[in-house]
Amino acid sequence: MADELTPETPEEEQPKKTHKQRKNGLYPGVSDELAESMRSGWADTELHGLEPIAQAAHTLARRDALSRRFPGERLVIPAGRLKTRSNDTEYPFRASTEYAYLTGDQTENGVLVLEPTGPAGHTATIYLLPRSDRENGEFWLSGQGELWVGRRHSLTEAEQLLGIPAKDVRELAEALTEAEGPVRAVRGHDSVIESALTDKVTKERDEELRVYLSEARAVKDTFEIGELQKAVDSTVRGFEDVVKVLDKAEATSERYIEGTFFLRARVEGNDIGYGSICAAGPHACTLHWVRNDGDVRSGDLLLLDAGVETHSLYTADVTRTLPINGTYTDIQRKIYDAVYESQEAGIAAVKPGAKFRDFHDASQHVLAEKLVEWGLLEGPVERVLELGLQRRWTLHGTGHMLGMDVHDCAAARTEAYVEGTLEPGMCLTVEPGLYFQADDLTVPEEYRGIGVRIEDDILVTEDGNRNLSAGLPRTSTDVEAWMARLKG
Repeated sequence: MADELTPETPEEEQPKKTHKQRKNGLYPGVSDELAESMRSGWADTELHGLEPIAQAAHTLARRDALSRRFPGERLVIPAGRLKTRSNDTEYPFRASTEYAYLTGDQTENGVLVLEPTGPAGHTATIYLLPRSDRENGEFWLSGQGELWVGRRHSLTEAEQLLGIPAKDVRELAEALTEAEGPVRAVRGHDSVIESALTDKVTKERDEELRVYLSEARAVKDTFEIGELQKAVDSTVRGFEDVVKVLDKAEATSERYIEGTFFLRARVEGNDIGYGSICAAGPHACTLHWVRNDGDVRSGDLLLLDAGVETHSLYTADVTRTLPINGTYTDIQRKIYDAVYESQEAGIAAVKPGAKFRDFHDASQHVLAEKLVEWGLLEGPVERVLELGLQRRWTLHGTGHMLGMDVHDCAAARTEAYVEGTLEPGMCLTVEPGLYFQADDLTVPEEYRGIGVRIEDDILVTEDGNRNLSAGLPRTSTDVEAWMARLKG
């Protein structure tokens, strides 16, 4: 790490910054001659004439809306820092949703600051790490230097791409410490920034900022809708990939399915948007089965819940429950068709002006009817729903907001989300399911170990809704025909 400098130290007396060798490295040290050699002989690689990123105009509008909501206050939104996986290895970095939403940037250690310009209005500055310093050896001696982890944009390049004035992030902590006036910050992403603001922020005020940024994402702009469609389209191709390799998965495990989908996500997008659920057989009854280490057997069902995340960090969230051998058994089809009917009722309830929870209630009503019809619950249906008795076999909610987070807008107030009203531009999932645990003695044996969920990504439109994931078949007969075509 670089030596600490203080403003009081005269420039000529300040020590030259150096970077330590890694512990237990094979080289004992750095000679003066090598250090001098590494300082020079490098070409100028500055990029010029860069075009702004596609979402630059949209991020500007989002910052303007944020400014109007909190006039006269300094707002601090960090990207976050690398998280250690083990020892000196890190997890792949994923910028905080709030930061990426407002800037379009995805680099670690970045911080967006909106400085108030008076009673109304703000100026935005993005604080970033500049290019690695070759004078002090940071670019090759630091584990996060460019020689080790790759080139990063210069501050000038970042300004051109993002449309935001950029400064060195290493100057920010001191600037925040000295700053006057009210401050709000998004917490949980950058402990260094939070430490610098300890005496200037309160949890209550910061929570108001987090809630606003969550609710602001509820209605998607045209760029976001396009990105969600890209994510879904790639996800559809990922599901097709899985169907084509089910025979190989039978010879190995659920991990073959997980790896197959992950390949599509990395080839066409940034990553998977969440841990893929590749649940074969009775594992489909575990709602968030992400171990993906079980057997894949002909005659069983595969519940695949997965989504590609685009390079701009928007994710799909789609589920299909597939017969591994290509054909549903009678009991599998009976349960699948009931879930499909439930989903149809839910999707029909998604429209402008409807309450968010209407689609959940519509789906649950159908499931309760089926459970009473099958003799698993005693009616009437209204009693079942009032007591929530159907939840033994359908525990989760029927859907959620979707966007940059798979469970988007999670910090929104209840009255703005679950009890809120649907508007054009909102995107949500509709995903009813029935799950009969393998050890459930309250259902006939033929039901046990069967889990079915069908999930689609639904955009609220001016006149109703649009199923972004309509490229995947949903009825049991259409699923079988689709699988037969893919398997040849």
